[in-house]
Amino acid sequence: MATPLSILDLAPIAAGRTAGDALRETIELARRAEEFGYQRYWVAEHHFTPGVAASAPPVLVALIASATSRIRVGSGAVLLGYYPAVTVAEQFGTVALAHPGRIDLGLGRSGLVKAADLVKRFASVSAPAAVDRVVDGLLIPGKPRSTLNRTEVLERLETNQRLLGARDEKVDYGDHVRQVLAYFAGGHTHADGRVFHAPAAEGADAQVWVLGSGAGPSAQAAGELGLPFTANYHVSPSTVLEAVEAYRSAFVPSPALAEPYVMVSADVVVAEDGETARELASPYGQWVLSIRRGEGAIPFPSPRDAAEFEWTDELRSLVADRIATQFVGTAADVAERLRTLQRVTGADELMVTTITHEFADRVRSFELLAKEWGS
Repeated sequence: MATPLSILDLAPIAAGRTAGDALRETIELARRAEEFGYQRYWVAEHHFTPGVAASAPPVLVALIASATSRIRVGSGAVLLGYYPAVTVAEQFGTVALAHPGRIDLGLGRSGLVKAADLVKRFASVSAPAAVDRVVDGLLIPGKPRSTLNRTEVLERLETNQRLLGARDEKVDYGDHVRQVLAYFAGGHTHADGRVFHAPAAEGADAQVWVLGSGAGPSAQAAGELGLPFTANYHVSPSTVLEAVEAYRSAFVPSPALAEPYVMVSADVVVAEDGETARELASPYGQWVLSIRRGEGAIPFPSPRDAAEFEWTDELRSLVADRIATQFVGTAADVAERLRTLQRVTGADELMVTTITHEFADRVRSFELLAKEWGS
């Protein structure tokens, strides 16, 4: 039996298109994903990002669940640090009560991570040179190095976090996740002994996941709470193995899971031939660069516009890890690389994300991959 395959969608806005276009395409793509046989369809959460329309996961999840009938629908991920736990539980509980057996609540840690710590993830020019390694056929790239203006990036991120309501006080991520679980299970017990109930969440069967990029609080919380965990190879390929290992090492059986359950993500572009796939994927580096500069993802360029972008060695070094770990090619080529990713990480499920300038190319990519994966 093939490893289950799922989709992560950012509702990307292509250059020359609108957020409305992107959201309508997301709902249509979810319908097609259900036809193709994908296991889940998750939507991301991004803010102040010119090229992404997925900013309100509970709303988008509700719309997609209403437009489909079988596929599981969820968030990848709700940025938990920007919301009270009760709000998240009530929103997803409401959708889960309306669509029982189909809703996933993926939780992320953004908003609980200081902007300065986020910037540290991008090494300065004084850091040691990145060293790539290959583990049983899977590329684990070194962390990127950059001479970009870290002060400017930090200022942008700090402003974004203030506008989104990030907490200034230290909040334990595991405790925040426990509160969400408590509202689903029957009520959160406050420090003073009072129990607070959220009727819109109680009894809802939303499946709670934790998403993480490294061996930090996210992997630790997922393991200690016995929740399924998603490791982001498509976001942080250099740390995927340590994230999975940290989760499995911390795992404690729970009512949700008797043993660890890992899903690993990958960025893919599939076409009928390799040359076409590479052309469709050619704007990806420029798109990733806009994210790592702290600007937020730009509207996804066309291959023609991407060809005119002027690269320097320094800029290429900042995105080299992401370009090298994007799986691009025919369905057979990409499926082979996904099987390697599954084997090396021991993933129980894989999640793929695809961005192309033309919507039809994105639909076709998912269709070709699904046919190959299920054959």
